[in-house]
Amino acid sequence: MQIICVSRGSFGYGNELAVKLAQKLGYDCIARETLTDGATDRGIPVGKIESAVLKRHPITEALALQMELMKAFICEQICGRALEKSVVYHGRTGHLVLPGISHVLRIRAIANDEERIKMTLRRMPNLTREKAKRYNDQVDEDRRRWVRTLYNADWEDPSLYDVTINFLNMTAENSASALVSIAQLPEFKATPASMQAVQDRLLASRCRLAIGRDDRTREIGVTVKADHGNVAVTYLPRQSKEAAFIPEVLGKIDGIQSIVCTVATTNILYIQESFDPDAPSLEQVIQVAEKWNASIELIRLLEGKGAAAPEAVTAPAAASSGRAADGGILDDASPALSHEGHPDGVAKTFDKLIQVGRANTVRTIPGGAQKLLSSLNRSEQNSLVVVGDVFLAREMSVRKRMRRDLISFLADHLKIPVISTEDLKGQYLFGTKQWLHMALCAVATVAVYLAVFYNQEAVLQFTSAPGTGRRVLSAALVALFVPIVAWIYGSFSHYVLKLIKLE
Repeated sequence: MQIICVSRGSFGYGNELAVKLAQKLGYDCIARETLTDGATDRGIPVGKIESAVLKRHPITEALALQMELMKAFICEQICGRALEKSVVYHGRTGHLVLPGISHVLRIRAIANDEERIKMTLRRMPNLTREKAKRYNDQVDEDRRRWVRTLYNADWEDPSLYDVTINFLNMTAENSASALVSIAQLPEFKATPASMQAVQDRLLASRCRLAIGRDDRTREIGVTVKADHGNVAVTYLPRQSKEAAFIPEVLGKIDGIQSIVCTVATTNILYIQESFDPDAPSLEQVIQVAEKWNASIELIRLLEGKGAAAPEAVTAPAAASSGRAADGGILDDASPALSHEGHPDGVAKTFDKLIQVGRANTVRTIPGGAQKLLSSLNRSEQNSLVVVGDVFLAREMSVRKRMRRDLISFLADHLKIPVISTEDLKGQYLFGTKQWLHMALCAVATVAVYLAVFYNQEAVLQFTSAPGTGRRVLSAALVALFVPIVAWIYGSFSHYVLKLIKLE
């Protein structure tokens, strides 16, 4: 079943567009207001959340938990209905509660300022034109703040949408007709893999709601993920006592194959195309996770048949033929994507993470950087992304360039550290190289301080010597000397803090 999300602006044509599109396609139409009313009926204080976000009140821990429950409820409702019938949802960037579902068609509906002002004046005739403009600007700012607070994303970021409809020269009727053709493209058709992602999101949201409703666990801040019925729950160390009830609470939910509960304060994304449980890079990621008390999420990135080849590189013949046949959607019958759970290397690697208490979940994502980014939940507490061996079908030089571009792309959009496995040890672990650097910095620091200490009189005479030329020279040398000493001492302090695992 297909999912279409229409992100609408204030007093725009988004509502009308969503309704007409749903009618033309024969889909159910769901408004944001319907779901927020349902969340309120379930005891989730949607009005209080909106007031706190829009009025810039401090977000308390209790309110943050309610925000997570609200997002879980919206996700549950959209996914639950989508498993029965295709849906068109219209509201505020609803697709952001559905990361990892590849067949979601994401539409943004906009209108120019003058038309929006006219619509505002028609609905609120007592306003002046200037007040109507200020009203629209304030609504836009409120929506930006809402999306930034709840999803850590920019509402106006074009990469969040597949299509933007500008109603300056198009009516809602004609826009809906055009979108019908886009909705029928193979890229937005549901596949067995994408429908499994819907089921996973539905199960994860139901588990999150169950934890939030039970008196024993309602105050626990958790992250819940599901993969083919395997549920991973991460929680904070101070909530270990309450978290002991999680398996019992989730035991009532149908569709759960296994439950893994991990204590963690943050999460590390580990991206590879293939995994080896004995690889040194995995040991290094685990060491970093243990330092930070973090869980590790395994992401298996596959280029897929539809991944675009870089310039000056010829795509394999199989990829070209697959593109024509399936429109760029990875073959779901491929053994590489069979679950029971995943290929041996992935399954064994995940088992190892379970043994060391750092397992979060494992996912397979077909496609390139954009597919990977759209599958990530930006509101999750991720602290580091480690990119290992990816694009293995490419030549070595092309592979390195594509991986470098992937790291740069993720760093720009996620705003958290993104590094390669080769750089992981030098950045976050302490080895022979770090010992040597620390020793050199320590020797240099001591030498500088001793030199100044035993030559105080000469230094004072030099810096206080009369004459403009000497004073300029003294100032220049001090301006050069102080930053160098600060850098040497700062580097030494950095290595000491890293050595004692205080970062």
